Amino acid sequence: MTTEITRQKINLLKVCVLIPTYNNERTLKRVINGVLDYTNHIIIINDGSTDSTSTILESYSRFHQIHIKKNKGKGNALRLGFKNAESLGYDFAVTIDSDGQHFPEDLGVFINALEQEDNKNVLLIGARNMNQEGVPSKSSFGNNFSNFWFKLETGIKLQDTQSGYRLYPLKALKKLTFYTNKFEFEIEVIVKAAWDGVRIKNIPIRVLYDETERVSHFRPFQDFTRISILNTWFVFLTIFYIKPRDLIRKFKKKGIKKFFLEDFLGSLDSPKKKALSMALGVFIGLSPFWGFQTLLVLFLAVLLKLNKTIAFVFSNISIPPLIPFIIYASSKMGQFILDEKFTYTVEELSENFEVLQHLKTYIVGSFSLAIITAFILGFFGYLLFSILDRKKMST
Repeated sequence: MTTEITRQKINLLKVCVLIPTYNNERTLKRVINGVLDYTNHIIIINDGSTDSTSTILESYSRFHQIHIKKNKGKGNALRLGFKNAESLGYDFAVTIDSDGQHFPEDLGVFINALEQEDNKNVLLIGARNMNQEGVPSKSSFGNNFSNFWFKLETGIKLQDTQSGYRLYPLKALKKLTFYTNKFEFEIEVIVKAAWDGVRIKNIPIRVLYDETERVSHFRPFQDFTRISILNTWFVFLTIFYIKPRDLIRKFKKKGIKKFFLEDFLGSLDSPKKKALSMALGVFIGLSPFWGFQTLLVLFLAVLLKLNKTIAFVFSNISIPPLIPFIIYASSKMGQFILDEKFTYTVEELSENFEVLQHLKTYIVGSFSLAIITAFILGFFGYLLFSILDRKKMST
């Protein structure tokens, strides 16, 4: 996409570019000039810089600027930028870091992706290649860590959740309430946007890590601690509010019969998903998690997006009448694996649990039995569900 076409589309889609900056005097001018090749619709937020940033920005006085007297954090700067952009009539805002790691030329990638979306209620995050040479290992680890928590909280799998090169839908953000002001804001905004129905998507971008120029203000201990606290709170909200809320919304939308068949029984699930759900239930049911099996199987079924009903039903393979037989089979399996020998009967297990003094043997046998049984039943379950699925499609 040529520079002029990108400029025209930015105008048509009512997009502005936000450039938050804090003590990036070595790269700021290059970033601004790069953005100006594609658009004049820029808002620069000087977050209390103490270097020559203010002097540099005097050369760009014709553009909208926000000057914060004391550094309050990137999140605060972005929130002020969003508010100003919306008041100026923009519908979207692209945020680009001022440390030089992002390429202004990739503005065209965001604009092209937005243009192709039928539903413009979308938040685009530039996905960096974290495996390329020069990417700090701590950045790669932090990104993987963030991706994991984001998927747990929203069910959405992304390649990059930490990139600051993003396109935000301003009208959607206006409806949300935010509380954080520093780096954790970029987690808060995408999680809350996803919860509110905004589609979160990655698009590929380039990245440059030049340690001779780049200045990072991320403080590993303080910022990582705040991010961890935020994610802990979001997981709590996901389990006790977001998931129940979404379930109620589905129930109201579909009605009791359709909801029961599709969401509770999972009639639309694939044979693979049903078989994996069966295998999970059997594995948990035969494993030595006595007292926690129901809670554990439901948690894992939700986490892995499996059929909760099937997983729960098959986890009840360890109902009380069968427990002595399961312990007996587990112990025998453990003896076989560890090459040990001691004897007792199933009747002794139901009357005298002191035989479980051979705890190591039992645990090894229990997990081995659980894995083997889950694999076998999962395999045959997949065959059965596949046959039933084909019969259903042919009728």
